[in-house]
Amino acid sequence: MKVILKDDVSSLGKAGDAVNVSDGFGRNYLIPRGMAIEASTKNMKALEQEKKAIYGKVEKERQKALSLQERLAATTISIAQKVGENDKLFGSVTAKDIESALAARGIAVDRKKIIIGDPIKAIGTYQIKIKLHSGVTAEVALSVVGEN
Repeated sequence: MKVILKDDVSSLGKAGDAVNVSDGFGRNYLIPRGMAIEASTKNMKALEQEKKAIYGKVEKERQKALSLQERLAATTISIAQKVGENDKLFGSVTAKDIESALAARGIAVDRKKIIIGDPIKAIGTYQIKIKLHSGVTAEVALSVVGEN
């Protein structure tokens, strides 16, 4: 089945691309969620007009991501956790903790876009990457402190 992507799909392609997918994936996942439309002759002609709108939408999202990237680069967040011996944390700092700390500063970021390499299990300062858009990532300084 050939479909035209309306949104970026990480495993398939970018918005506006015409790609071949399995029938079930197209009919049961992509089309009902509004991520794609079937690539008929009529839709292929409409694709040319729609590409301009899609690219405009993608560019707006990219510009918004770039402005958020600048805002995040200037942000330092601090998270207090319970500490045991040798400055080891009870548990670890998760993406949900980082998301709520950013939300407290008025910055809305989806926790699925927060990339934590190794689990954070000790007090210290860390650089956390956040994927904002395709090709746009930001780094936030995270300071983990002991809770009194």
